[in-house]
Amino acid sequence: MLRTFLAMIAAAMSVATHAQVYPTKPVRVIVPFATGGPDTVARLVCAELSNRWGQPFVIENRPAANGIVGHEATARAAPDGYTIMVTSSGFVVAPSVYKKLPYDTERDFAPVTNIARNLGIFVVVNPSVPAKNLKEFIAWAKDPANKVSYSSPGIGNTLHLIGELFNARAGVKMVHVPYKGGGPAVAAVMSGEVQAMMAPAQLAIANVRGGKLRALAYSLPERSAALPDVPTAKEAGLDGFELDGGWFGMFAPANTPPEIVGRLQKEVRDIVMQGAMHDKLLQLGFGPVGDSPAQFKRFVSEEIRKYAEMAKLAHIEPE
Repeated sequence: MLRTFLAMIAAAMSVATHAQVYPTKPVRVIVPFATGGPDTVARLVCAELSNRWGQPFVIENRPAANGIVGHEATARAAPDGYTIMVTSSGFVVAPSVYKKLPYDTERDFAPVTNIARNLGIFVVVNPSVPAKNLKEFIAWAKDPANKVSYSSPGIGNTLHLIGELFNARAGVKMVHVPYKGGGPAVAAVMSGEVQAMMAPAQLAIANVRGGKLRALAYSLPERSAALPDVPTAKEAGLDGFELDGGWFGMFAPANTPPEIVGRLQKEVRDIVMQGAMHDKLLQLGFGPVGDSPAQFKRFVSEEIRKYAEMAKLAHIEPE
């Protein structure tokens, strides 16, 4: 009995010591997309983690299969804290739009923290689109001769689902065109490759101000302080389109020591909720969160169910 008790104490001390000195080598940070929200958030936060802890947090972009490749790589990595992931809320949409995933969204990951959320979605179009407001755009999009399409960061991405929700609410049938990240998706609208996008604030604001995009509506109940001339969807005549537009969270492989998960969360929260980084995220259209692992785990489970209901409403059949 004494030997077993001493072994348990030694194991506990070993884990605590491991967490205390973590990290002692570079940390791989998988981002399952190219440019866009999760990449921006990851680079901002991980640069500060590197500065604070004296070890490189190396971003590894894996933009394939709407994040599934990066998610699987994270799930299969050693649970030692040296592989983590920053992804978008498309992570919780995937179970509703794919019949089979190579991982279990709730079982194979350790939620660390919800780093930040999107501050609303703008319905944006290429400036060449003849519609000057949302009602005109909906009427224009209903004409099959116009062959209207919209972009998103990938099949099953949150913005894809929001696009289909827009189709359902507006009674239109815009064709979805997936890209490998938010950056390529918004670039497609600006070039005229597609006509529209449901764009988060960080992709919309600067491009609307620069005349590269036209914003027709905003998805939160109150107008955006950054673009106060853009009406809310309700003001523009579209009901049932109030939503924040997703979030960006940090995960580790399942069974990563809770001491390491907790240390990551506390440091990330400190980074995003204070000073210059907090202000920077707000300026880019992100709302800092930094919740606890337990809170984030509950949130992820709730989001999976919420988006499953939204997928049914938008008539998305699993592929």
